[in-house]
Amino acid sequence: MYQRAGTRRTETRAVAAAHPLAFPAPPDRPARLVVLVSGSGTNLQALIDAVADPAYGAEIVAVGADRSGIAGLERAEKAGLATFVHRVKDFADRADWDAALTDSVAGHQPDLVVTAGFMKILGDRFISAFAGRIVNTHPALLPAFPGAHGVTDALAYGVKVTGCTVHLVDAGVDTGPIIAQGVVSITDADHADGGEALHERIKTVERQLLVEVVGRLAREGHRIEDRKVWIPA
Repeated sequence: MYQRAGTRRTETRAVAAAHPLAFPAPPDRPARLVVLVSGSGTNLQALIDAVADPAYGAEIVAVGADRSGIAGLERAEKAGLATFVHRVKDFADRADWDAALTDSVAGHQPDLVVTAGFMKILGDRFISAFAGRIVNTHPALLPAFPGAHGVTDALAYGVKVTGCTVHLVDAGVDTGPIIAQGVVSITDADHADGGEALHERIKTVERQLLVEVVGRLAREGHRIEDRKVWIPA
């Protein structure tokens, strides 16, 4: 998912650099996750499978979506999870939608919000409410190839490796602090199918990396300092 560039970006980075932010792990309970989805929910399913193990250190308390009738919601309902849907077209404007989404997520008191293939741009209110706690994935090695076409942009540029990035969301377009990255090699055959096979390989690595990162954040907590995300060893 990509995020909107905003006028707050430079200011937010300066504040983060001057004032490190710490997010300790809950001391006596699993971390509470709210997961946002827009489609098939394969990343969501990976997290559902992971939280089944108590040692993972997290629980999914709700799944939100920007559309109804999607496989991601079916996965959530099958797992017995609370769900909610906020469609942009049901609101007067994006600000009202963002406010409703913020309130619904906040109602579940999450420690972390995971945007697992959530394809809507989050607004100022949402990002401010959960600053430093929104985890997103991107199918490229940021800061290279941000935006909605990371896979095809990497192919068009002619790079030999690409991959995926798990990062925190800020007000920019895929500019949030990077937590972890996974590398995927590009083959000559990837140029013949427009990147479809490459994207599938990236998704496989992405799911594994997301599960690993969310688990570590849940169990160990994290801090943000000078654009670096530190997780206790």
